[in-house]
Amino acid sequence: MSEAMPKPVASSASIFEIERVVGDLAEVRRSWRAARNRSTEPGGRELPSRDALGQILANLRGALFPMRLGPPELRQDSEDFYVGNTLDTALHALLEQVRLELRYAARAQPVEHAILKEQAVGIVREFARSLADIRSKLDLDVIAAYQGDPAARSVDEVLLCYPGVLALIHHRIAHRLYRLEVPLIARIVAELAHGQTGIDIHPGASIGSGFFIDHGTGVVIGETAVIGSNVRIYQAVTLGAKRFPTDADGTLQKGLARHPIVEDDVVIYAGATVLGRVTLGRGAVIGGNVWITQDVAPGSNVTQAGSQQQGKIVAVGRSEQKS
Repeated sequence: MSEAMPKPVASSASIFEIERVVGDLAEVRRSWRAARNRSTEPGGRELPSRDALGQILANLRGALFPMRLGPPELRQDSEDFYVGNTLDTALHALLEQVRLELRYAARAQPVEHAILKEQAVGIVREFARSLADIRSKLDLDVIAAYQGDPAARSVDEVLLCYPGVLALIHHRIAHRLYRLEVPLIARIVAELAHGQTGIDIHPGASIGSGFFIDHGTGVVIGETAVIGSNVRIYQAVTLGAKRFPTDADGTLQKGLARHPIVEDDVVIYAGATVLGRVTLGRGAVIGGNVWITQDVAPGSNVTQAGSQQQGKIVAVGRSEQKS
């Protein structure tokens, strides 16, 4: 009795037609690059890496708050050694990501490698010099969160647990990188926090000290928003644009001031939507779920039922504010 011949096992490449799929994907890439005049690629990675920046941010968080966000085995007597070693690793890794962004930005007019490297070194050096200032601002943010939330039992709890604080750590770093003119890296840094916390802060937004985002999920703060000191906002607050002007060709105009200005000591409760280049005056209190498209005077109290604003009742609801 003869043994049955074993059936040949088909490779995964033949089962899934991988060679054909690879060819199809290559053709799509060629079409994309040709449409954007990128037929010849420089070789190597073209853009900064989200994964690499995620590790850089983890190291920077540890360097900023070593005994809270650093390694669990760290002892205070070796704190400076850890910070120095971690910063050296993080800043050299950041240097490579900055170089990639600069090379990408200069792709239409190639610049010598040595010049790009010198520019990248200058940017990362300036960023490193700003870290102490970033830490000082974050300390005030942590204190604001502790003082503003009766459920907070310690500043350590706030730093370790609050999504608003994590979002602000990323934002303070991202904003500095944005000002140093590496906006793509800054945006990736912001989006890493957005993905973890549900808080969407554009790195261009200017935020003063002592900022507290309570709960935080669904908060949106646009690129040109300006927020003063000691401001507190709650979940699902939007500081957005009212309209998006276009040029004669119908292309969106970018960089225009289109988001709100929030002055010092303002409180904005959950679900409020503030649109356009309007100003919320100092000390104003914006109630939950209101819709604001006009300036609010300092010290005003705006609610769905109406607001007291310099002696006048101003109706505010899910429509434009009317006076």
